[in-house]
Amino acid sequence: MKTRRTYGARRLACNAVALASLAAAAAAADTPPRIAILGDSLAAGYGLRAEEAFPARLEAELRELGVEAEVANAGVSGDTTAGGLARLDWVLADAPDALVVALGGNDALRGLDPAAMEANLSAIVGRAQAAGVRVMLAGMRAPPNMGRDYEAAFNAVFARVAARRGAALYPFLLDGVAADPALNQPDGIHPSAAGAAVIARRLAPAIAKWLAGGD
Repeated sequence: MKTRRTYGARRLACNAVALASLAAAAAAADTPPRIAILGDSLAAGYGLRAEEAFPARLEAELRELGVEAEVANAGVSGDTTAGGLARLDWVLADAPDALVVALGGNDALRGLDPAAMEANLSAIVGRAQAAGVRVMLAGMRAPPNMGRDYEAAFNAVFARVAARRGAALYPFLLDGVAADPALNQPDGIHPSAAGAAVIARRLAPAIAKWLAGGD
């Protein structure tokens, strides 16, 4: 009788462990993906309230598309691709499931070498992927006053890095916003609240498709 009781207790304990494991797996499957936006002042929301910056609006736009995701704003005003690379480990320490890299604007404004920017972006993508994080590059464009050669070299970097690293690519973060006075602050560089809303609205379908396994 004692042996039967011991066996029964062990079987119950094993069943309890199995059920707990299944419950944990189910809970993990139901956990919304965490997306970190590694960016500069465009992500940080320069001149805007926190809830007006495009990462906050992106989370709401994704929800409208039926995608429950948690979007973390890892934007720092003034950041270059070198700065983003330097603080990447801090962002990855929060264990995001996906990373959107929205850097490069300050590299262009400062006339920094596109080859150095390419090396920085490639390192960011590679290190994130090595940590098991999916990556999307959000492209930028150099201002035309930098000259045609610089503009061509700069603009080509994002697609090249994405192709080489197997990352997703959103061609131009400021699509539909750049150079539109109605969607930018007086400096002509930083989106207004309305401009940030446009960025989020245009970016959300690409993010949703990407999270679902599309390109």
